[in-house]
Amino acid sequence: MLLPIITYPNKILKSVSTQVENFDENLHILLENMYETMIASNGIGLAAIQVAVPQRILILCIPDEEGNQFIENRLEIINPVIHHPRGITTYQEGCLSVPGFYEEIERFESLELHYHNRYGEPSVLEAHELLAIAIQHEMDHLEGKLFIEKLTYNRRKKFEKEYKKALKEKK
Repeated sequence: MLLPIITYPNKILKSVSTQVENFDENLHILLENMYETMIASNGIGLAAIQVAVPQRILILCIPDEEGNQFIENRLEIINPVIHHPRGITTYQEGCLSVPGFYEEIERFESLELHYHNRYGEPSVLEAHELLAIAIQHEMDHLEGKLFIEKLTYNRRKKFEKEYKKALKEKK
């Protein structure tokens, strides 16, 4: 089932997500619905808060070289914690909650991620490049942060102006 994606400036996106305690059928249904919603929206990542569920849950599916996303490459990440971030890289990010806006954002180039899978089993993942960037982007959502908050003051002001103009044009 497709879920509605909450968009900026909705205050729900500012919520700090809580730890998942129950790794039950409701969680599994949410994970399936989040995956369907992300793929239908042409996203590579989705945090539960983006569908109004303030829990520490992410879905990621990094495309291959041809741009294909395969379900077997889906990552379901619950209660994630970053360890050993290394290096710095810049990548042009977008967000399903800030549609139509892209900006160069600085992130760690690689990291080690500790998390739980859908059954509550602990897992560790070494992430590099786009996967590491996507993890950091989605984890920001869990803290109530959007990638636009990483912009410089002047760039953020320009974004606000452009975004308001784009919203008016849609009406």
